[in-house]
Amino acid sequence: MQLVWWRRRDFIAALLAGGAAAAVGAAGTPVILVVGDSLSAEYGLKRGTGWVALLEQRLAREKIAAKVVNASISGDTTSGGRSRLAPLLAQHKPTHVIIELGGNDALRGLPLSGTEDNLARMTQAAQKAGARVLLVGMEVPPNYGSDYTKRFTAVFEKVARQYKTGLVPFLLKGVADGPDARALFQPDGIHPRQEAHPRMLDNVWPELKKLLK
Repeated sequence: MQLVWWRRRDFIAALLAGGAAAAVGAAGTPVILVVGDSLSAEYGLKRGTGWVALLEQRLAREKIAAKVVNASISGDTTSGGRSRLAPLLAQHKPTHVIIELGGNDALRGLPLSGTEDNLARMTQAAQKAGARVLLVGMEVPPNYGSDYTKRFTAVFEKVARQYKTGLVPFLLKGVADGPDARALFQPDGIHPRQEAHPRMLDNVWPELKKLLK
């Protein structure tokens, strides 16, 4: 009698698992979850002009049927992103997770070890949920000192290498380090203007496209 019960239970479990797999396969639409800070949350911009909104337009032009969920919050840190990630994964069930966090950690002088640990834990959680991860790196201004600058940049590289994720080394490449950098930033000198966001997307797109194949 007990043997029959176990067989029946395993059979039902197999049916449920098969049904879930079929549902996922039928949907077939990638879900890209972006967990970032103000650089991804359109701070100071007209809605729909930031690089995440431009990503949706790029996907449409490339005829890639994918849904983009922007869960970015201005001022967020890696600690905040880590605390928010689990419910986001459960709610949206993303196939891809873009993590754009860390800049506010540096601005607040938070320990690099904490930034690294938070990014690693977020990456692990996303991968455990079945998502492919793209880390979007940041660089700090030269006034932080060359040693800190190198160590901060290395955090993103280390986590990406350890967990075999995609990596955008510097989201603001061609913006913050370009000849017309000042003109591409809002008066606060921290947040890029609308004109800079296409370039930011150009930095993200090649690495994301690899993960979407």
